[in-house]
Amino acid sequence: MNTLRPLFYLDPEVTFLNHGSFGATPRPVLEEYQNWQRRLEAQPVRFLARENPVHFRTARQALAAYLGADPENLVFIPNATFGVNVVARSFNFQPGDEILTSNHEYGACENIWEFLSQRSGFQVIRQEIPLPLPPEDEIIEILWSGVSNRTRLIFLSHITSPTAARLPVEEICKRARAAGIPVLVDGAHAPGQIKLDLPAMGADFYTGNCHKWLMAPKGSAFLHIRPEYQDFIQPLVVSWGWGKNCPYESDSRLQAILEWWGTKDPAAYYSVPAAIRFQEEHSWDAVRASCREMLAGLLAEIEEMSGQPSIYRANGKNHTQLGAALLPPDSQPEGLQSWLYEKYRIEIPVIRWESRWLIRPSVQGYNIQEDLDLLIKALGEYWG
Repeated sequence: MNTLRPLFYLDPEVTFLNHGSFGATPRPVLEEYQNWQRRLEAQPVRFLARENPVHFRTARQALAAYLGADPENLVFIPNATFGVNVVARSFNFQPGDEILTSNHEYGACENIWEFLSQRSGFQVIRQEIPLPLPPEDEIIEILWSGVSNRTRLIFLSHITSPTAARLPVEEICKRARAAGIPVLVDGAHAPGQIKLDLPAMGADFYTGNCHKWLMAPKGSAFLHIRPEYQDFIQPLVVSWGWGKNCPYESDSRLQAILEWWGTKDPAAYYSVPAAIRFQEEHSWDAVRASCREMLAGLLAEIEEMSGQPSIYRANGKNHTQLGAALLPPDSQPEGLQSWLYEKYRIEIPVIRWESRWLIRPSVQGYNIQEDLDLLIKALGEYWG
């Protein structure tokens, strides 16, 4: 029996293979979150006006240590899309400027660039990385071939959302720094799946979610900014943190303008250390390794049944606990997701990407082999 499964509130009637969308928070971490909320409600003025700076600092220090970062370069934000917005809106893009990205990016973040480009007249250059994925060195060259003397920013996912591919952002950051081009990395799926050392990676801006694979409560994420860009950043919401009359203590301008904006519940941020402790207490390196092995076997079975190639075959199994498999184009993939849930109570995303359809399973510590076997049984029935 999986000893981790009882530690989650997930509906036992549902086979949950979609951790990648919103995560799932363990019971001990959620209890910590609710304890923070009770402390807030016991004396809101004391908590929000007097104690908040200390709690922010304590949580930020724990997260910074986990990320190998300096706490002064880190701020808490609600989600990674918020972080992309902060950086994107701080640039004063002009007609003729170019933003370099890929065709594997998250739809909400693609909307940010489309929205701003319509207002400012810059161009979004989407380099097409094919499936199956080419080797890593070819991916780097494909991306870099889109660089021009008009490139103002490179925006890439660390682990892509639709195709669940880990992109070589470290090498891209290195080349971009040599060329004087800033890089923004969307790390929504990275914290909790892979070990991060943000200074060593070299991204000028890195935003990641804590509520997904780190399993903190919903609404906890971070933005890491290199010191030389911190004065450049502007607030999305102008509030007490901006200007000389901020009544709240803060360790830096960056934290003041991005963390002190109106009344909000900070309990999710303050529960991040509990999420880190939970993984440490349950030997999460071993849990991750087991999940990746289970996922590799699942993807191989799906590929054998579907007759489709692995999207990872050219450069190895570069998925983590999140993976994707191509679906047969003539297998009515449009109805598969709803059918799996209605018939088998399997929660799993089926995604249209470019002109193809993919199924994107997640395997987390609460999953067992029987969950994956049920998916294979259901797919066999659906494909007949």
